[in-house]
Amino acid sequence: MTTHIQPQATSLYQEAAQAAQTVRAQLRTNQQPMDELGRRLRQLAPRAVVTCARGSSDHAATFAKYLIETRLGVLVSSAAPSISSIYAAKPQLQNTLLLAISQSGASPDLLASVASAKAAGALIVAMVNAQDSPLAQAADHTIALCAGAERSVAATKSYIGSLAAIIHLVACWAEDEQLLQALRRVPEQLEHAWQLDWQQALASLTATQDLYVIGRGLGLAIAQEAALKLKETCGLHAEALSAAELRHGPMALVKAGFPVLIFAQPDETHAGVQALAAELAARDARVLLAGATASKAIPLPTETTHPVTQPLLIIQSFYRMVNSLAIARGYDPDHPPLLRKVTETV
Repeated sequence: MTTHIQPQATSLYQEAAQAAQTVRAQLRTNQQPMDELGRRLRQLAPRAVVTCARGSSDHAATFAKYLIETRLGVLVSSAAPSISSIYAAKPQLQNTLLLAISQSGASPDLLASVASAKAAGALIVAMVNAQDSPLAQAADHTIALCAGAERSVAATKSYIGSLAAIIHLVACWAEDEQLLQALRRVPEQLEHAWQLDWQQALASLTATQDLYVIGRGLGLAIAQEAALKLKETCGLHAEALSAAELRHGPMALVKAGFPVLIFAQPDETHAGVQALAAELAARDARVLLAGATASKAIPLPTETTHPVTQPLLIIQSFYRMVNSLAIARGYDPDHPPLLRKVTETV
């Protein structure tokens, strides 16, 4: 498979570069709806949050789990859509929040889960890019992702927009002004992150066939997203793992030269992730490290900021690199084989 596409000519490149614009539009559009939703959630005091999503949106749901549980202390669980769409089971969701995240808002299994949850008494909040979608119409509260059209099969700006919307929701729910101020700085920081040079990652991964992508806490969400993008755009077998889970078996595959892409953010997980990177590099694994430093690891430049918003900046830098990596490996990143933009599962 060969291609002569110029990196800046792809839709993936052009759309990922618009992530800052997406977050700016969100902040303008969603401030009043988010304030109102925050007040409603404080009054409701839901006993739990259930997330419902697929693909990149489900990786955003991982981010929501860590952020809501650490900032608000509310239990977050991921829904298995087939429970409603295939098994037709009836969940007990009174006094819960169901958070549905979707680019298209059209997948039948997602809609079945939302309908079931609504019938069971859950409050439905949809974060969705397509404002005229069935999901948007079914929700009690709809939060616009404001990403605009995405032509590339691989979602980029809508994923970053989902993370930003989650941060905005939690900041308003928790009345966390410091977090809200950090979010307001994100558009400019995304522009800087887009310009960072991850050429060393490109050089290290062009001939690779397998790798691990590691994160922890909030960083696990972007590790999952990066692994998916490496699979669908580059034909790479990439597995996302928590830094804690790597020691429970998967470490056995890490031999000399085995590539490991590691993401760290400056929170309580940082020291452990950095220590793991140093240990793997000392074993002669090929460690690519963003957000920390370790002897013998290959450093990937990172915008350093608030620990909640730094994952957005890391994945933004990654998107630019993975677009170039796909082309270097002979793939068209906009048209992965056997995939299409809107996936409708039952």
